[in-house]
Amino acid sequence: MTKKSLFFIGFVSVCSLALAGTKSYDIVFERTAVVGALQLAPGEYKLKVENGTATFTDVRTSKSVSEPVKLETAARKFSYTAVDSVVEGKTERVASIELGGSTAEIEFGAGAAAQSSK
Repeated sequence: MTKKSLFFIGFVSVCSLALAGTKSYDIVFERTAVVGALQLAPGEYKLKVENGTATFTDVRTSKSVSEPVKLETAARKFSYTAVDSVVEGKTERVASIELGGSTAEIEFGAGAAAQSSK
């Protein structure tokens, strides 16, 4: 193989990885949600998790906010994405989110902030 061929194969590989991107998950909050230190308005969000940080993007406004998370691994894949939360008055306090199609569960709160700062 020539140098041009190797360069081309490498370039195509890098481009395909960039296009694959990070998987996103659809999350809907019916009431104001407290996620770690964030307060999210009711609505639909796209969730991406990367490098110990969860990024919530409001589908309606495209505004994004991020929060450190602690990543846990379950023994089996989760069938669907599920939010573990507690209703406190008119708000919903999110403790964790199980990511459907993976073994990943993200946790929010003091433990997550300590984990991400290491």
